[in-house]
Amino acid sequence: MYLPDHFAENRSEVLQALMRAHPFATLVTQDADGLSADHLPLHLAADVAPCGALQGHVARANPLWRNAADSEVLAIFHGPQAYVTPSWYETKRADGKAVPTWNYVVVHARGRLRVIDDRAWLRRQLETLVAQHEAGFAEPWHIADAPPDYIDKMLGAIVGIEINITDLAGKWKTSQNQPAINRAGVVAGLRQQESDDARQMADLVAAIPPR
Repeated sequence: MYLPDHFAENRSEVLQALMRAHPFATLVTQDADGLSADHLPLHLAADVAPCGALQGHVARANPLWRNAADSEVLAIFHGPQAYVTPSWYETKRADGKAVPTWNYVVVHARGRLRVIDDRAWLRRQLETLVAQHEAGFAEPWHIADAPPDYIDKMLGAIVGIEINITDLAGKWKTSQNQPAINRAGVVAGLRQQESDDARQMADLVAAIPPR
């Protein structure tokens, strides 16, 4: 991706935090038929491999696990994003020299995809995934709540994947290229919007240290 220095985010703890907060990723692969994109939750196992690993599963009917096995892949994690109108820029009132833009936060994780067709590994991976995403519910669902023969059948219908991360790149496009007076206008404007993305982006813009 195009990554100007002022938008680059290189701190591993920041990148990993976004991957955990927004685990639903776009997984880009390439085979003899060209590029393909799949969309699935990926769990970050930070203690696996030198740079961590992404673990997940796909349907056994999905050709991804056959076509992309042992090949380099790209997982894209999308954080908050929001449209920015030039009407929020104080400098626009002075000279009119302003155009709309879009603020966003993304992480690109590259690595080699490994296929894991092992029910014990899949069961552990699913238990981790379920525990993470059910934690906020008053009555969390557990895999053991379903009949064992049903779970066994479901396990047979999926295949595990693991991507040992070899490269991480983050882009935090959060109005760093604007003067402080314009960033203040962006924060105020975004906080008047109703979406969670806009409010989260407002916090990111507000956190930019003064220059």
